[in-house]
Amino acid sequence: MRGRDEETGEYLGESRSQQRRDALEVLALGQQLVALTDAQLAKLPVPEALLPHIRETRRITSHIAHKRQLAFLAKQMRREDDEVLEAIRDALDEKGEAARREVAAMHRVEAWRDRLLAEGDAALGEFIAQYPDADRQSLRQLVRNTLEERKRNKPPRAFRELFRELRELVMAGAAPAATGDDQPVDDASEDAAD
Repeated sequence: MRGRDEETGEYLGESRSQQRRDALEVLALGQQLVALTDAQLAKLPVPEALLPHIRETRRITSHIAHKRQLAFLAKQMRREDDEVLEAIRDALDEKGEAARREVAAMHRVEAWRDRLLAEGDAALGEFIAQYPDADRQSLRQLVRNTLEERKRNKPPRAFRELFRELRELVMAGAAPAATGDDQPVDDASEDAAD
């Protein structure tokens, strides 16, 4: 029982429901850690004492035994300071956000590549306007080579080279992402719908 403060009448400590919610959050964090590779784990601020428990949980494949070992891992994690668990959560969230940003950038690059191949010089003019460091002649040649590859059913060497070139330009010019660079993605999806 958690009892009450005699002077104020307030309950002391957390309720059992809150303790259960906290325990379930730690269990979910443990599941995330078990799903990571050793290389990914090495990048996180996981205490050395937890690593053997994480590896052991990964090793066990029997459903019930795995569940029991995961519960044991969560118990060991609850013994750590709250700051340690928060640091692990923050590191996992940053990776998730960085991955989402990277995927969004790749989608922008793919959308630009598709527009350049479909619209030609009109899309190239817009791209040059947003990314002034781009070499118009080089991009025009890559677009031409890609279209020629498709016509002759050759391997997509120029297609990939065009993607690499666009990716370098888009990643180097991160400022356009804040100025509405997402429009080409919408245009490309509208073109695909038509």
